[in-house]
Amino acid sequence: MRDATREIERIARLSYGRLVASLSFRVGSIARAEDALSEALMRALDVWERQGVPKNPEGWLLRTARNKAVDDRRSEARAETYRTEIEMLLESHIEDGQTGIEDPRIRLMFACAHPAIEPRIRAPLMLQTVLGLDSRRIASVYLMSPGTLGQRLTRAKAKIEQSGIPLTLPSEHKEYEARLDDILTAIYAAYAVGANGFGSGDAKATNLASEALWLISTVCAALPSAAEAHGLFALILFTESRRNARFDAVSNTFIPLQQQDVNLWNSEMIRDAEQALRNAQSNLSLGRFQLEASIQAVHAARQTSGYSDWAALQTLYRGLVKISPTVGALTSQAAAEAETGGPEVGLQFLDRIDPRLRETYQPWHATRAHLLSKQGQTEAALSSFDSAIGLSNDPSERAYLMAEKAKLPRS
Repeated sequence: MRDATREIERIARLSYGRLVASLSFRVGSIARAEDALSEALMRALDVWERQGVPKNPEGWLLRTARNKAVDDRRSEARAETYRTEIEMLLESHIEDGQTGIEDPRIRLMFACAHPAIEPRIRAPLMLQTVLGLDSRRIASVYLMSPGTLGQRLTRAKAKIEQSGIPLTLPSEHKEYEARLDDILTAIYAAYAVGANGFGSGDAKATNLASEALWLISTVCAALPSAAEAHGLFALILFTESRRNARFDAVSNTFIPLQQQDVNLWNSEMIRDAEQALRNAQSNLSLGRFQLEASIQAVHAARQTSGYSDWAALQTLYRGLVKISPTVGALTSQAAAEAETGGPEVGLQFLDRIDPRLRETYQPWHATRAHLLSKQGQTEAALSSFDSAIGLSNDPSERAYLMAEKAKLPRS
């Protein structure tokens, strides 16, 4: 018998957005749908513990939530027919055709990705408008000054007003794909900001990460054939699966991926991530998020194999930088190249990255410090550690880097 609590957590993680969207479509209110689903989850915790998890747990939750919504509407004594209520009660399973596109946040994200909006500002606009991030946090993600970003965001909002860009979905399904990349980029950036705040105990960061996970699950339910959406879903799940292993429980110091205790990784979430990646790969396309998720899948395999396949990681990173040569991808490639070819090779790859991109990118300095220390270049390593520490906003990462710096021999 499946554990009821773990099954409810799994459904909340993977299907909450889809369930709320399906309920919203029927009850005509997102808030009402969320309230009804919350009641259903609480009831499931009691009933499933006593009777066991049903064969179709999502269908059980949806039916229970619909019943709750019907009861609430009746108790309010609204003057309306029961035709919609009967339809709700008859639907005991989740229809394949239902999507989460009705969620107003998703609709607003599609509006922010309108072709009339400057391409570079679409994702930041979504982060501010839909997810409520301030300019300072957004600027740190996109390596821009808060002032410059603020001006661009203001112009973009003015353009939406002046041009009469509708805050609705595109009229044709094919238009979804054209705007989807910007939406996925914004969701990933939101998750990254949230995940980077875990070590500081930032409650807003935790909520932001959860919201990003909710949004990507909703997009996947809405667009089942969008391979990159499923790829991003897998990527976020793989990353989330390691949350409990990222920090020392006593000192709250950051723990790098290769030093993490794999027994602390969430095996169920890893399996969900692997399924999401299979969903992506079944669509016969290849994109940035699928490659990044594949990289994380190789790392996750260490939980069962006991080792990291650096040759596979090297190949995947080489493919990733051809598709998306971001400073993050290039820095990670350098680290992978160092694992297979030695620190000197890794440093060569780091030095090839555009100085304008790497100057304020903390992981570049941290990676360089690590490789220089392996080579015995103590003075240069100390300088790079200082740069990385100065650029770190996360106290747990600073504590880790300072500890690594302290290990270097002193003259």
